[in-house]
Amino acid sequence: MADLFDTEETGADASGPRPLADRLRPGRMADVIGQDQVLGPEAPLGAMLASGHLGSLIFWGPPGVGKTTIARLLADETDLHFVQISAIFTGVPELRKVFEAAKHRHANGQGTLLFVDEIHRFNKAQQDGFLPHMEDGTILLVGATTENPSFELNAALLSRAQVLVLERLELADLERLAQRAERELGRTLPLDGPAREALLEMADGDGRALLNLIEQVAGWGSETKLDGEALARRLTRRAALYDKSGDAHYNLISALHKSVRGSDPDAALYWLARMLKGGEDPRYLARRITRMAVEDIGLADPQAQALCLQAWETYERLGSPEGELALAQAVTYLALAPKSNAAYVAYKAAMKSAGETGSAPPPKHILNAPTSLMKEQGYGAGYAYDHDAEDGFSGQNYFPDNLRRPVFYQPVERGFERELKKRLDYFSKLRLRRE
Repeated sequence: MADLFDTEETGADASGPRPLADRLRPGRMADVIGQDQVLGPEAPLGAMLASGHLGSLIFWGPPGVGKTTIARLLADETDLHFVQISAIFTGVPELRKVFEAAKHRHANGQGTLLFVDEIHRFNKAQQDGFLPHMEDGTILLVGATTENPSFELNAALLSRAQVLVLERLELADLERLAQRAERELGRTLPLDGPAREALLEMADGDGRALLNLIEQVAGWGSETKLDGEALARRLTRRAALYDKSGDAHYNLISALHKSVRGSDPDAALYWLARMLKGGEDPRYLARRITRMAVEDIGLADPQAQALCLQAWETYERLGSPEGELALAQAVTYLALAPKSNAAYVAYKAAMKSAGETGSAPPPKHILNAPTSLMKEQGYGAGYAYDHDAEDGFSGQNYFPDNLRRPVFYQPVERGFERELKKRLDYFSKLRLRRE
């Protein structure tokens, strides 16, 4: 009898119809398309298999790039019993049964490769439950995740497994996969050159998605070649990979922010559009765009922050989709604005200094003296009222008496900060004269 969660026990009739993706599942590692950075002779898995020593692994990558297939083939090539579970459908009682079956096999000299799909869905306690069975050799764990393991997996689990990054398939890889599918189907796809390329683009680097699309196209039974327009009428483009609470969310906002900082309006608009197409909340984008104005443009263009707030307010008044244009205009403006993080750097330096000297009192001459006792203590004594100075600048010290005067704000020679630098230099010269 097959063990619980063995993939051989599927409940499906072996003689029944099988999806194209299942029929084309590689039977040996050499047949895997793509992922040379992991499977090549000098790559991590290639080296492990050559040495005959395989350790626990975490496969990190987008859907449809071969994580499950590679895990199956690893079990075949190392004579391990393959067991597959999904963190979405497996609870603690089911895990106990998996471990008990693995222990029984281990006692009889048979190792177990436990493949855990969506492993990041397990909570900390569940992830900790794998550790003793990994350490005593009961299981060899191969986990698969679309999320960054650094954020989603326990440090203890990561310390016992090597993380391997699987990448989305390139167009050349997808074309090889399409040709393999055509050989399996016994016919070429009824598409002209541009339509075929459009089909590969629709898959968006996902091999499984491509095979599903190919199966649909082949099922039409068209005797004439379809062009790109005809293909677009019959098929819809695959939804872009985007999880508003996951890795893609942080990757894309990082790309948007860095494109703005890098003064590339076209790239900034592209990443903004990608996030909006993926269903991102425009209010989140409005907040982050305003942050970009404060952090990366700063006082080089004081108008930038106000323009972002206006764009945010415009979106609130118009809603989607009209209000999103205001966000696009703000992003374009920020990308082309002069850049300075001088105020941001100054703020962080001041915060650091404040943390180190947090108990130092202000100098007494700048303290108010509302009571006679405070006057007797010297509060307010010697304060110079700046408006009484000929040039409106007294040059007095405003830092704690025992703190050597630091320099936090150093404006750049760009945008409006050029003018601020002139003012700062002017006051510095006056201060030197007063000393």
